[in-house]
Parts: sequence; structure tokens; C-alpha cells
Amino acid sequence: MTARTFLILAAVSGMLLVILGAFGAHTLEARLPPDHMIWWQKAVHYQGLHTLALFGVGLFAMHYPGRALSIAGWLFLAGILLFSGSLYILALSGVRSLGLITPFGGTAFIIGWFALALAAWRIPH
Repeated sequence: MTARTFLILAAVSGMLLVILGAFGAHTLEARLPPDHMIWWQKAVHYQGLHTLALFGVGLFAMHYPGRALSIAGWLFLAGILLFSGSLYILALSGVRSLGLITPFGGTAFIIGWFALALAAWRIPH
């Protein structure tokens, strides 16, 4: 995939991050139980961290494109969707069985970081 794709995905995720963070702080905080708000805040936090990682992948790909880097980018996106997405839905619905999806997103994050390290390792020095 191209650097452009990952930069666009990072920008869209960043935009959604601000919207979802503001929605949580200004609308949900008075309506959700405290444990649900913790799930929401954790989703926002991890989406934010991995939006920056996705942006970094896009910048990195401009100079050193490669398979491991592309895998890292797609895994960061999958992690955002699975980890943060399941926590957002869990916070809104309270359906605890959705928590079974969350570890798959966390695993995608971990493998994504490994793939990013592998891509960095392969940079000629």
C-alpha cells in the first residue's frame, strides 16, 4: 500500500478520534455509568496512540516502503477497529460479550509494533 493511503487513514482516524473524544466528554459522561466511561476513555486513548502510529507508518513509507511496513499499517488499523471499536460499542451497549473481540485488537496492535520494528531493522545503515 502507498504512504498516501496510510496518511489518509491516519487523518480520518484522527478526525474521528476528536469527535468521539468530545462526544464522550460532553454527551456521554453524564449518561453512562463510570465503568462504561472508563471503557470509552480507554478506546479513545488507544485509538489516539495508534492513529499516531498509523501516521508514522505513512511517513516512514514515503522513504522506506516495504511489506513489513504495510503489514504494520494494516494491523494498526485493524487494532483500532477491533480494540477501540469493541470498547466503544461495549461502553454504549453494555453487552459484555463484545469484550471477547477486544483482545484480537490488542493482538493486532502488538503484532503491528513487531512488524514496524522489523521494517525499521531493515533500513539500510
